Amino acid sequence: MHLFIDQLTNVDFSYLDPHRGLVGETWWASTVLEGALDEQGMVCDFGIVKKTLRNWLDLELDHRLFVPIRSSALQHCLHDDTITLTWHFGHGKHLTMTAPSQAVALIDAEVINNLTVAEWSLSQLSSSFAGSIDQLSLTFECEDIQGASYHYSHGLKKHDGNCQRIAHGHHSRIEIFTNGERNSSLEQQWASTWEDIYLGTVEDLSQQTEEHLHFHYHARQGEFTLSLPKDCCYLMDTDTTIELIAAHLAQEIKRELPSVEVCVRAFEGVNKGARVAL
Repeated sequence: MHLFIDQLTNVDFSYLDPHRGLVGETWWASTVLEGALDEQGMVCDFGIVKKTLRNWLDLELDHRLFVPIRSSALQHCLHDDTITLTWHFGHGKHLTMTAPSQAVALIDAEVINNLTVAEWSLSQLSSSFAGSIDQLSLTFECEDIQGASYHYSHGLKKHDGNCQRIAHGHHSRIEIFTNGERNSSLEQQWASTWEDIYLGTVEDLSQQTEEHLHFHYHARQGEFTLSLPKDCCYLMDTDTTIELIAAHLAQEIKRELPSVEVCVRAFEGVNKGARVAL
């Protein structure tokens, strides 16, 4: 007998890609369990499945940076619960990061994709349902976005939760209205501008070189640093909460089109975000 739960929850994260560099992403997680019926006529109680899997996904994957530890593009070391890594990508580019170990997921794979992360996750979850089911499967898939979207990474040093991690991210829709009508041209313009972008806060800049921006801050979970090529970054004068992202977009569009009514609906992952009208 199979028990399935489609779109159990979603995870927001960033990952290291050999071509794109630092990529923000959002996946739906779904699961199938196989086993015999118990005395209640169940394979497993839905409540137990949802609680166990959601808790694990929230704790081990959500708002982390996924690092493929078998990739030749990676150098990393873990010391006293602090990870230091360098990632080489594209044509001669690199990024470096130091962070508390809880800010990363060290995935035993050469590349990060939905299949390798699912396989690794199942290996970590194998003991969670021991004795209750015969087989557990887990799948990850992107949101089906019709229209413009972008992948972004960021960190929110003032956040009490896991958003304070300097390199986590989202795959997000964007909706822009001018004079009450959807403006697909502007949506695509900003989606292209923010394709695989790191949204950084000017206040968090510790150093600038000819080629790189260096970010540093101390948050409740510990010390964070991140260095990225300049062309992978977009600087904001404010923090990069979704509320301030939406406000920034609306203000930039209004500056270019002062006589037009502007409304921006910026999403942070799936089905949540902020709306600003000017």
